[in-house]
Amino acid sequence: MKLPLNMLAQMRAATRNLMGSGPAAATEAIQQALSAAGLAPKAASTQAPPMRDINPPPAPPSAAAQPQADAAPPTPAQAAQDFAQDFMARLGVPAGLGQHSFDMPSFELPNFHPPGFNAPATTPAELPAGAQFIDGVYRNHAGTRSYKLYIPSSYHGQAMPLIVMLHGCTQNPDDFAAGTQMNALAEEKECFVVYPAQTQGANSSRCWNWFNAIDQQRDQGEPSLIAGIARQVIDEYPVNEREVFVAGLSAGGAMAVIVGTLYPELFAAVGVHSGLPFASAQDLPSALAAMKGGAMPNAQRKAPADGVPIIVFHGDRDTTVNPRNGDELIAQGVRSQAGGKAARADSIDGSVPNGHRYTRTTHSQADGSPLGEHWVIHGAGHAWSGGSDNGSYTDGKGPDASREMLRFFKTVS
Repeated sequence: MKLPLNMLAQMRAATRNLMGSGPAAATEAIQQALSAAGLAPKAASTQAPPMRDINPPPAPPSAAAQPQADAAPPTPAQAAQDFAQDFMARLGVPAGLGQHSFDMPSFELPNFHPPGFNAPATTPAELPAGAQFIDGVYRNHAGTRSYKLYIPSSYHGQAMPLIVMLHGCTQNPDDFAAGTQMNALAEEKECFVVYPAQTQGANSSRCWNWFNAIDQQRDQGEPSLIAGIARQVIDEYPVNEREVFVAGLSAGGAMAVIVGTLYPELFAAVGVHSGLPFASAQDLPSALAAMKGGAMPNAQRKAPADGVPIIVFHGDRDTTVNPRNGDELIAQGVRSQAGGKAARADSIDGSVPNGHRYTRTTHSQADGSPLGEHWVIHGAGHAWSGGSDNGSYTDGKGPDASREMLRFFKTVS
């Protein structure tokens, strides 16, 4: 859905009012915004049509449990919130996920697995002999974040690459490691893998706050914390500093783009799965618009020059983050490196046995130096391609995004 600019402006005004002292004004502004887009709030007796990739809202309490006579009328602030949630629901965003009125909701599918599924926790007993999956903490002026560091059994004091992995909303390091199987690849390829953990205090759905202006600036907010974690691991272990990479899924993918863009001297390349371009939103309305229809105009999201190579994966059936974001992500990444020079693009089609078809497009400079890769996975939704069902938000029909990312990283280091 493409949102009219005037509606976005009204939604921003409503956001300011809701956060300030004018809840009634927020209600009116949101009503006007919805009406302008033909999205007038539904009558209470009308049930919203089911949407793909989004859980249905919980059933309302029965009349016996909550007699109508005892129900208190909504306050103006609650009415404004109801209108805002209705607006988000119509954009395909689950209701009730943010603890604040305009807290960014989750990107992911909270019940992606079949009912009754419980992702097994990774425990030391499950690790290969000699491997470690240890806890760490990093603090700076922006706050504190914990992380988990995987040290493969093949480590015996030698310098090795470092991969920074940023989980998606509602996930944590153990879940993300289990789903991406990056630790198993670390054993095979001999590298460290660190998984920073977002807190519920920073975002109630544990999303990285890619859409906040402060979290799009060097040495500020979450980018400074993620870069600080990488540097702390480099200080404590013999990391090959020419082979430090950052990758992520969804909100983590959007944040990986930001961190790699802001710290090109630290990260040699970026991997993004189902993410968005650099600075593709500045607030909630523009974030929702970017997720559902594509990012903001080029002038507002121009990435700094001297970017780093990037590999992008996106399912063409993703209804949570529009696949156009993947197209713009690779275009933005190539532009930031090419410096106005023409880049060469070559595409091939392939398929995974009993799995997904895909189109892989490679971008390179005239001398053959890699600038980026774009993998469009046909028939895939919002999930890590080739992942294990031991973790959440994975699609085992491939191709193997984790293995391909490490292969790409090796070519650019």
